[in-house]
Amino acid sequence: MKKCVFAGSFDPFTVGHAETVARSLALFDEVVIAVAQNPEKQYMFPAKAREEMIRAVYREEPRVRVVLWEGVAADLLLAEHTPFYVRGIRNIVDFEYETADYYASRKLNPDMIPIYLPTGQELLHVSSTIVRNSIRFGKPYEEYVPKAVYEYIGKRGQ
Repeated sequence: MKKCVFAGSFDPFTVGHAETVARSLALFDEVVIAVAQNPEKQYMFPAKAREEMIRAVYREEPRVRVVLWEGVAADLLLAEHTPFYVRGIRNIVDFEYETADYYASRKLNPDMIPIYLPTGQELLHVSSTIVRNSIRFGKPYEEYVPKAVYEYIGKRGQ
């Protein structure tokens, strides 16, 4: 069975993230979505809430597993027994960041294989930052997140 890891802060999980998962499911038998926990970073949503949102999106998809993770990607791949690390790429800035991160991570896990999946053109503008700003300023954001995420956020009064 081939599996991959798709890690990120997912603050919150967007339709762009969902597209990356869908494309990953076309390539792999299992996708592990790792919700990053970085105590140095301030999030709009706590890690447990981010995990719950993503679980709600994939409630009916047994090939997706959601985990909380605090640490480096190289160790996460070792813990999950897979070399495949999926990254969604929107633009050259994402590509440069992910490539630099890959070379640093490869020193820790030389078996790591990054899989770069370009975002569909219609989603290039979608980001968690846009969603957080829309929430903060009371602007519409429903089209930027999966329905289950929108409902989760709405129930909690964000």
